[in-house]
Amino acid sequence: MDERTALGLVGDRLPAAGDDAAVVDGQVLTTDMLHDRTDFPAGTTRYTAGWRAVGASLSDVAAMGADATAVVAVYAAPAFEELELADFLDGASDVCEAVGAEYVGGDLDGHQEFTVATTALGETDDPVLRSGAAPGDAVCVTGTLGRSGAALRLFERGDEHGDGERGDGVRSDDERDDGEHGHVERSDCERANALFQFEPRVTAGRVLAEHATAMMDSSDGLARSLHQLAEASDCGFAVESPLPIDDVVDDVATDPDDRLELGVFFGEDFELVCTIPPAALSTIRERSPVAVTRIGTVVESGVTLDGDPLPDRGFTHGE
Repeated sequence: MDERTALGLVGDRLPAAGDDAAVVDGQVLTTDMLHDRTDFPAGTTRYTAGWRAVGASLSDVAAMGADATAVVAVYAAPAFEELELADFLDGASDVCEAVGAEYVGGDLDGHQEFTVATTALGETDDPVLRSGAAPGDAVCVTGTLGRSGAALRLFERGDEHGDGERGDGVRSDDERDDGEHGHVERSDCERANALFQFEPRVTAGRVLAEHATAMMDSSDGLARSLHQLAEASDCGFAVESPLPIDDVVDDVATDPDDRLELGVFFGEDFELVCTIPPAALSTIRERSPVAVTRIGTVVESGVTLDGDPLPDRGFTHGE
């Protein structure tokens, strides 16, 4: 069975499951697992792997409208290389610091494939679930879409050009200087690593939580997230162009259909998809540290883009 079928089985056995994180006595708890083969393309640094793996769990905390408090991780690899492990720890610690959380350790294990399992903890007295959207609510998304899809293309291009070997940590704010001539343009893999180092929307999630009726992150892509929200809330969505697709997508997309694929279906962007009363939108935009774009309206049934059915397609393990 694929991931969605497996999740359905889990949901049938565990009725409390189904949102981005579990809620236990005012705390939210979530866990994720990322693998070298499926989640870290050639050229991904250990710093980026640490940032991204921990960031994925922090994004789930953000989707619940919670404050992030702490993260632990399991680091498993064929061998423990000092520089690789140090870079991983730096990336994991830095993404926690970016959202006011703390990376507090975890476990080490030997494994034939580099694998990371992360667990994040957060706090909230009023979590936002996926199940509260109502017709008439505005459908919104934070930030921009398509960055991870564009990053994968850049990783692939960098690998073809020979700059795709895994190396030391590349920070998203790194600068390169050639001395006499000033700034040097980043390689494709450096650009890709920077794009992979997304900032979990914890602060925006707290702002949205004061008004949102439903919310989740877009790790599976905008299209699939909308279908998941629609199922949980027993509603539909009428979504309209233009969508907030990142400009970097235009650098790698081959045509408009490819641009839509990367921006709407690819996933792994870890933005927040939410529904809010339209009257609250201006207040949210004033307070949010990141752009909040209205992309449509909650309707009775169906998920459409510009009047046409939007396929329930996106990132799925096991396909």
